[in-house]
Amino acid sequence: MLSAMRRYASTWVVRLLFVVLVASFGLWGVADMLRMVGTDTAVAHVAGQRVEVPEAEAAFRRQLAQVSRMFGANFNPTPEMRRSIAGEAIDGLVTQAVIAGKVSDLGLVVTDDAVRQATFAMPAFRGPNGQFDRATFERVLQTNGLDEGRFLAMMRGDVGDRELLEAVRAGVTAPDVLSRNVLAYQNEKRIAEAVEFPFAATPTPPEPTEAQLRRYWENNPDAFSTPEYRRIKAVVLSPQTLARDMDVSDAELHAAYDARRSMYNPPEKRSAQILLTPDEAKAEALAQQWRGGADWAAMQSAATADGGTAVALDDASRGEFPDPTLAAAVFAASPDTVVDPIHDALGWHVLKVTKVTPATSQSFEEVKDALRQQIAEAKAADQIYERADKVQDALAAGGSLDQLPQGLGLAAVAGTLDAQGSTPQGPPAPIPGSPELRSAVVAAAFAQKPGDPPKLTEVPSPSQPGQPQGPTSYYAVSVESVTPPAAKPFDTVKDQVREDWVHDAQRHAQEVAAARLFTAVKGGQSLADAAVIAGVQTRKLPPVGRDGGVEGVPAPLVQPLFGMKKGEATMVETPDAFMVAVLADIQEPDPKSDPVGYAQVKEALSRSIGNDAETVYVTALRERAKPRINTRLLDSIAQP
Repeated sequence: MLSAMRRYASTWVVRLLFVVLVASFGLWGVADMLRMVGTDTAVAHVAGQRVEVPEAEAAFRRQLAQVSRMFGANFNPTPEMRRSIAGEAIDGLVTQAVIAGKVSDLGLVVTDDAVRQATFAMPAFRGPNGQFDRATFERVLQTNGLDEGRFLAMMRGDVGDRELLEAVRAGVTAPDVLSRNVLAYQNEKRIAEAVEFPFAATPTPPEPTEAQLRRYWENNPDAFSTPEYRRIKAVVLSPQTLARDMDVSDAELHAAYDARRSMYNPPEKRSAQILLTPDEAKAEALAQQWRGGADWAAMQSAATADGGTAVALDDASRGEFPDPTLAAAVFAASPDTVVDPIHDALGWHVLKVTKVTPATSQSFEEVKDALRQQIAEAKAADQIYERADKVQDALAAGGSLDQLPQGLGLAAVAGTLDAQGSTPQGPPAPIPGSPELRSAVVAAAFAQKPGDPPKLTEVPSPSQPGQPQGPTSYYAVSVESVTPPAAKPFDTVKDQVREDWVHDAQRHAQEVAAARLFTAVKGGQSLADAAVIAGVQTRKLPPVGRDGGVEGVPAPLVQPLFGMKKGEATMVETPDAFMVAVLADIQEPDPKSDPVGYAQVKEALSRSIGNDAETVYVTALRERAKPRINTRLLDSIAQP
C-alpha cells in the first residue's frame, strides 16, 4: 500500500494535485490565519502607547454621561452623535498619552506625596468640616464611574501634565498695545441725553365699546386662554426618598457627633488689629496715637514708618495667633480698646479687638435628628445606583410605574400640571426633590407623548464652588392625558381684556409721540428743541459701560449706544415707556489713571495667551506623535 502511494506520488497528476492544494491553503486557510494574527486590538496607537478597548469604552461612557447632563433628561443621541462623542473621548485619551509621553521623555517624576496633596486639595472631596473626607471621596468616584486605582493614576498623570504645561505657559505676557485696546473696549463709558415717554403718562383713552373688546379678545387668544395641562404619573428616586428606609444606630450617631464635635462646638473667635514694632518706646507712641483717634489706615502707615508691621486677623481662634502671649492678650482685651504694649518673642505689640464671636455649643440631643438624616442620606447615596438598576430592569421588562416593586425607596406622585409645574389651582405641583429634579420632571412630562413607556433618567445634583458634587437622583414619568389650551369665555375675562386694551392704546399713543420726536432729531433738530416742541423734558443719563447694570439707564438702550457715533439718535422700548436718546459723550479709559484695572486686563490676557500657547504646544506634540486610530474599533465602541 505504502509503495503504491509512493509510486503514485511520483506521477505528474499527483504533483499537480498537491500544487492545487497548496495554492488553496495559501489563498484561504493561511491567509485567514495571517489576518487573525495581525488583528489589532488597540483603539489607538500614540507615542509608543496603546489605548485598549476597556479604557476607551470607559472614557466614552464618561463623555456620554457628561453630554447627557448638559442636554437634559430627554437627550437621546443618534448614531452619528454617539460616533462624535466616542471620537472626542478617544481624542482626549490620545492627548493624554501624548503629554504623558513627553513628561516621560523629559524625566519628570510625580511623587506619591504630590499626588496625595493634589487629591486632598480638591474641593469635591471635602466633607462637612471642610477637610478631605474619605466617604465623600469614595462617593464622588462612584458617581463618576471610577475606582480608586484608576483615579490616582489619572491624578498622577494630571499632576505631571500640569508641571509640563505650566512650564510652557511660564513667562507669557500680553503686549501693552493689546492690553490698552482691550481696556479701552471693556471700560469705555458712554453718556446719553434722553427723553422718555411713559405709558402711564398718557391720558386714559375713551371707554372701549363691547365690540372693540370682543375683537381684542379674539385677536389675542394666547393672552386669554388656559395653558396646556398634562396629567402624569412619576416616581422619584433620590437620597432623600431612599433615606427613609435606612437604619441608623445610636452608635453611628454618637460616632458622627464625635467626629464633628469641633463643628458643633466652635470656640470663641476674635477679630483684632495688631501693630508689631521692635522698640517699646515706639510701641507706646503708636498706642497713644491710636487712642487719640487715628484710624486703622493711619496706624498701618505709622507702624510701617517706624520700621514695624501691621496685620488684621478676622474671626481667628486662640490657636491661630502666632504667639501664646499675644493670643492671651487678645482674648483678655475688651472690644474697641487699645491695649497697652505687650512684649513677646516677636517683639512689642499694640492691639485692638474689633469683634468678638462667642463660643457656641450644640449638644448631641440638639443635633441628633439632623445627624440621623445626614447619615441616612449618605447610606442612601451608596445604595442609590443599585436601586436605580433594579428600577431600570423593571421598566425595561415592560412594567408600568404602578407595577414597580416595593421597597426600592421610590416616591410616587400623580396629578395635573402645566409647563411651569403649577397645578390648575395655582400652587406648584408637589414633586419631591431638588429644583433641578422638579424642572427635569416637568420638562419630561411636556416632551413625552401619552402612552410613551417611562424610562429612568438621571439628574445629577448641581455642584457649588468649593463644595463636593451632590448625589445623583432619578425619575421616570408617564403621561396619561393631555388637555390642550382653551380660550377663556369672554365674560369671565372681560375686565382683563379691558385693562390690556387700555394699556395697548396708551402704549400706541406714546409710540407715535416718540416716533415723531425721533424723526425730528434724525431730520436735524436738536434733542432739546424737539423736546420743547413735544412738551417733554430731557435728562442726562449716567455713564454706562457695555455690560450695563447702571441705575437710570434702561437695558435695551445699552447695546444701541455702543453702536452709535456722537450726536446720533436711537429709539428703544422699555417695559414702561419709549425712550429717544442721543449719544452725547464717550469716555475712554486711561491706563495711567486706572493702574489696577489695567493690571487686571493684562493678567487676564496673559492667561488667555498662555492657554493659546499651551494649545499650540499640545497640537505640535500630537502632530509629531502621529497617532493612529482604529476606526473599526471606534465604531464598535460607539454602537448603542
